[in-house]
Amino acid sequence: MKPFLMLVCLIGYCGAAMAAPEVGDMAPDFELIGSDGQVHRLSEYRGRQGVVIAFFPKAYTGGCTIECKALRDSSREIENYNVAYFMASTDEPEDNRGFAEQNDAPFPILSDPGKEQIGAYGVLSERGLARRWTFYIDDKGIIRLIDKTVDPKRAGIDLVENLDALGFERRQSS
Repeated sequence: MKPFLMLVCLIGYCGAAMAAPEVGDMAPDFELIGSDGQVHRLSEYRGRQGVVIAFFPKAYTGGCTIECKALRDSSREIENYNVAYFMASTDEPEDNRGFAEQNDAPFPILSDPGKEQIGAYGVLSERGLARRWTFYIDDKGIIRLIDKTVDPKRAGIDLVENLDALGFERRQSS
């Protein structure tokens, strides 16, 4: 009986440790390779600027291509805000590099083929792919919004509207 109880406690503890972050929580740090060949870490942005991470299921698929192009097409408006923005998936770095190039993405697409960070953010689906969720993280590293109803066609427009509604800092005009 005691070994069973220990197993139940261990499973419960692990489940709690892997609980998905929520609005108001500190965002899990990440260290992921981008389509630009650089390693990106959330900790590098703390105290400097907000971060938006648009998780998506799979490069080169219909909805994900539409979402990437929608973000690309809104890049000028997004860049009016003091934020770094990324897309992220479980695809290999070379796949995301090709996907970014094919779609002229002016932002890095992050790769997490080991699924550690995708798991830490609670976006790993039963199919082993990322869910199409977008996280808005302020310059202190706090999650301000998790958009779980992303419309790929409106992804760029909605991102700008959410940045504005959340009061993210605008860049100074030069």
